Amino acid sequence: MPRPYCKMEPLALGQVRIADTFWAPRIEVNRTGSIPHIHRMLAETGRLDALRLGWKTGDPNPPHIFWESDVAKWLEAAAYSLATHPDPTLEKQVDETIALLAGAQQADGYLNVHFTVVEPGKRWTNLRDWHELYCAGHLIEAGVAHFEATGKRTLLDIVTRYADYIDSVFGPGKRTGYPGHEEIELALMKLYRATGHERYLRLAEYFLDERGREPHLFDAEAAARGESPPMHPQGGLGLDYWQAHAPVREQHEAVGHAVRAMYLASGMADLVAETGDEPLRKACRALWESAALRKLYLTGGVGARHHGEAFGRHYELPNESAYAETCAAIALVFFSHRMLQIEADGRYADVMERALYNGVLSGMSLDGMKYFYVNPLASAGDHHRQPFFGCACCPPNLARLLASLGTYAYSAAHDALYVHLYVAGQAAADVAGRHVSLTQETDYPWDGTVALRLAMDGRARFSLCLRVPGWCTKWQLKVNGKSVPARLRRGYITIRRVWQDGDRATLALAMPVERIVAHPLVADDAGRVALQRGPIVYCLEQCDHPAPVRSMTLPDKARLTARPAPRLLGGCVVIEGTGRTPAPSGWKADLYRRAAEVGRDRPTRLRAVPYFLWDNRRAGAMTVWMARER
Repeated sequence: MPRPYCKMEPLALGQVRIADTFWAPRIEVNRTGSIPHIHRMLAETGRLDALRLGWKTGDPNPPHIFWESDVAKWLEAAAYSLATHPDPTLEKQVDETIALLAGAQQADGYLNVHFTVVEPGKRWTNLRDWHELYCAGHLIEAGVAHFEATGKRTLLDIVTRYADYIDSVFGPGKRTGYPGHEEIELALMKLYRATGHERYLRLAEYFLDERGREPHLFDAEAAARGESPPMHPQGGLGLDYWQAHAPVREQHEAVGHAVRAMYLASGMADLVAETGDEPLRKACRALWESAALRKLYLTGGVGARHHGEAFGRHYELPNESAYAETCAAIALVFFSHRMLQIEADGRYADVMERALYNGVLSGMSLDGMKYFYVNPLASAGDHHRQPFFGCACCPPNLARLLASLGTYAYSAAHDALYVHLYVAGQAAADVAGRHVSLTQETDYPWDGTVALRLAMDGRARFSLCLRVPGWCTKWQLKVNGKSVPARLRRGYITIRRVWQDGDRATLALAMPVERIVAHPLVADDAGRVALQRGPIVYCLEQCDHPAPVRSMTLPDKARLTARPAPRLLGGCVVIEGTGRTPAPSGWKADLYRRAAEVGRDRPTRLRAVPYFLWDNRRAGAMTVWMARER
């Protein structure tokens, strides 16, 4: 059912088949490696057994307040995977896990093991710091995904009961509340669309409307607990950490915990899509522009500060100390994708693509078994992926995004078909009264040529809208082998014509190696340069260089060449050239010397690899940004 205030709707997962050499192997690694690995970790860490409610006071490993969220995201990833790749073993694990959740659910519908067996008297007593509504949101998302993927209502019925219970507790004339960690807002909107029950939309709207109102709920909660508000356990964090410093329609800068901020904005955008709330839409746009235009790493990461896992000031983008949590890049993808459907503006797709190919994909090793929580843009060689985390939000978040990637590639309107991501495979949609199948052939992101072939059950006039990425400055379009004039508007070429079975469109995107510089107010990148080719951001790894990569300079006149490396890191394109490195001789025990005494820099071989592939070989230093020699 189209949302009334969206210009287009994403194609469902079942309408898209990815069959390329870039994403398809990674989706397969996710299916055969990551999803089973995460399930093992959930079992080994006690997250699954906790659902049996067998824990007793004095027992080790008490169930944590947010364990249900990890289980739920794994379930969601598994559901998406089952939608495209039936797997009896995985389906059995999913059914068993859903049965555990059903057994853990209380008679009134409540479902959080920690507050059932560890602190049963403390339900809803600390909405600010305890993740009850956050976990509920992830359970709801999993329930909707499982229902849509399998047609089974087993998990959907569980989460519907839980949502109905939450609705009986919070709302006008009931208890005042909203979550410290946003997530339930966007989940309730999904539940509304899956069931058609408007009470879920109204509850999501209530949680959004209450946020930031005075007197501040979190202050009152903290005072009731005898705390000095509004302090977080980490200390020194104000209400903006939870995006609770102002009503949502008055928030215009991305602040506080980056994941929470982007989840909140995603929920806001979902409400805009259904209601057309104009002040809320303006706030969404302002928040996106704040995050994407002034606080975005080149790699698509957001959240500069370790303290509070938070956004910093505008243009505060340190490299080695970057937090850039994997979940934050994923949340930015969610938000950008929602804004893209509402406004049909390619800049949202540009940011979505930047994050997907760089700051999201870097979060997982090539074998799918290790993960980054934090994604810096420089390292001394001591930052490595881990098999799992105590706070394990990132691994299952990555798994669910990769398993659902097809839903981000295309959208359709009544008389238009949009291509957002260039991924070889097929898509199918009903457009202008016809069933249209689109086959895409491309070696993107390593090559910029995209061929599209239409198969149709009859002729029809509609628009085929092809995105020209923001990184591309030269492109050529052909339809049925002939060059055609086309106007670029808001990031898309719109080809409006009567299409028929067998028609072809070919888009050639020039993909040279580009030197990238940062805004002058990004102090950490002043006088520095980075490399990008197509959507891929590159970095230098120490294992490719005899000279220290973090002291290397790149002359403006140095020739750079892109070269396929089919045997390196699963197959990629590398960038090669000649950089310069300081002469090491003559320093002895000196820490500082006069510049006139130092010899000239020496030429040295340079090889840059895609950033998302770093730390898959020998440990060593890494950098995205290099000193620029003009």
